[in-house]
Amino acid sequence: MEVQINGMTQQLPAGLSLAQLLIHLQLQERRLAIEYNLDVVPRSEYATVCLQQGDRLEIVHAIGGG
Repeated sequence: MEVQINGMTQQLPAGLSLAQLLIHLQLQERRLAIEYNLDVVPRSEYATVCLQQGDRLEIVHAIGGG
């Protein structure tokens, strides 16, 4: 299936959850936030939100500082 991640079109296996997507992209150990079709998804829901054809995601890395 085709989805957009940070403005770039990517081909992914059908039926991936957000948690599985992070494993696929090797980002599972990082602190980040995911915006899924304009809604920020809590980390507790990553395993239950499944990607669909045409979805748009923004994945933002959390950066500490002060």
